[in-house]
Amino acid sequence: MKLYFSPGACSLSPHIALLEAGLPFTTVKVNIRKRLTESGADFMAINPKGYVPALELDNGTILTEGVAITQYIADQAPDKQLTPARGTAEHYQLLEWLHFIGTEIHKNFSPLFNPASSDEVKAGARAALTRRLAFVAQRLEGRDYLIGERFSVADAYLFTVLNWAAVVQFDLAPYPVLQSFHARIAARPAVQQAMRDEGLLG
Repeated sequence: MKLYFSPGACSLSPHIALLEAGLPFTTVKVNIRKRLTESGADFMAINPKGYVPALELDNGTILTEGVAITQYIADQAPDKQLTPARGTAEHYQLLEWLHFIGTEIHKNFSPLFNPASSDEVKAGARAALTRRLAFVAQRLEGRDYLIGERFSVADAYLFTVLNWAAVVQFDLAPYPVLQSFHARIAARPAVQQAMRDEGLLG
């Protein structure tokens, strides 16, 4: 498999999942603004949506959208239990968390990265993040992970978006539970490796 990524972007989540799963893969760095891979190839020819992540399977199929990609990765290594068993309530809780993180947290960080966003739009995004992160912190109280007692691909996604708080100067100090969660996930060997591979650690 081949993972197309941009350092620190949402593609970090499937990068972590691939390492946690122990699956063989290679990576290709993408310049999102120029829509080019590090070798100069046209990324739009690979993923016409123009953004990462994209996962090229061994048969040439291209998967896009992080939520779908991480579930695919988890399914390739069921022994790693990166997602609860299909058909269980916990599996649907995983889907609930993945979609919540994607639509309510990830998307509210997006305007804070966009220089074209107005101050009003950015203020609205920060207010929404304040509410959503308070909810997540409440749900994580007394827990190590979002679902049950095991790390899942939802934890990788939440970790990835929490990384962005420092970049856009969104203070996580009011959420000590989230700070503890972030530090706990950051200490995992696969997470450390993914961040080193993307040049995010010194």
